[in-house]
Amino acid sequence: MAVMDSPAAVTQSGKAIYLLTVTLRNNHVTAYQPKLQTIKVHQHSNAEYPKIIRFTADPLAKSESNSAAIGSSYLLRIELEPGTYTLLGLSCLGQSVFVNGDFFAPLAISLTASTPGVYYLGHVEASVRAHQKDEFRAGPFMPLQEQSLTGASSGTFDVEISDHETTDLPKFLAKFPVLNGITIQKTVLSPFNRERVQRWWEKNAFNDVP
Repeated sequence: MAVMDSPAAVTQSGKAIYLLTVTLRNNHVTAYQPKLQTIKVHQHSNAEYPKIIRFTADPLAKSESNSAAIGSSYLLRIELEPGTYTLLGLSCLGQSVFVNGDFFAPLAISLTASTPGVYYLGHVEASVRAHQKDEFRAGPFMPLQEQSLTGASSGTFDVEISDHETTDLPKFLAKFPVLNGITIQKTVLSPFNRERVQRWWEKNAFNDVP
């Protein structure tokens, strides 16, 4: 996550800082609530292999719960150099004492970073429900027992992106007082495109870039 412990860290980095809130929940197997580990970002370049950046959810970001009704929420701060990117998705872990399950909430949303500043991207709500027919899975198949028990391989994610500026920005300002007095521009992400994500899944089960 972007460091925001001083005004200079925010305004003089020469990069764009993107604020994004996320709520995760598992309505399919409620005993295993996904907890965010990283947000994966593909930096477009002319390199032979994709450059993947992983932003780890730090303690300042987390407000976690084991209740599907409440879900786990996160205040994410993504700092990017000028360029074009794709927000690939959210890598998550659902666990108990003996069982761990890997979840991946796909996004596949384009983002162009140009002018340095602070930008609000909106709110991502990602909920696991039971998988139907050929829908993309909420996690990989292997290991079979763990992934099935947690609902990762037997579920799919419903994802909704919305503008929660009036409730989200006060949370950021309270958690990161350095943002007070800094102009925060709004550039809400494009809506979630399930058809595009489904094609990505059918192509390589999210193992490559879309």
